[in-house]
Amino acid sequence: MQIARAGSQPSGKGPSEWFTGIVRIDPLFPVAEPSRAAANAVTFEPGARTAWHTHPLGQMLIVTAGRGLVQREGGPVEEILPGDVVRFAPDEKHWHGATPTTALTHIAIQESLDGKAVTWLEHVSDAQYLDTKGERRHD
Repeated sequence: MQIARAGSQPSGKGPSEWFTGIVRIDPLFPVAEPSRAAANAVTFEPGARTAWHTHPLGQMLIVTAGRGLVQREGGPVEEILPGDVVRFAPDEKHWHGATPTTALTHIAIQESLDGKAVTWLEHVSDAQYLDTKGERRHD
């Protein structure tokens, strides 16, 4: 048995190559062989978001606080709230982050394949983020 105590790993700033805005990443657990899973608690300040990206084995987000937005390539921007669980399929291009006015915290869980858990792509434009087509929805 192993217990990872809260706060035992330092918080990190989300790098500008991967994020727009202010993002804090708090590691929860790294990949530990033979497992391939790792998790982080990620907090996005209002307006902050990831760049477009994919995960070779998919990703799960568990929303713990605030209000957020998610989008998969070709789909509408959708609102996410505490208690929501979002599952992205392997290699599904997507982004996620806070709303323009409210911060978001979620737990992100992903697995590594051959040592790689994510492929970062281009930044989400303001037009994509603000959903100028009015397609935002909450199911």
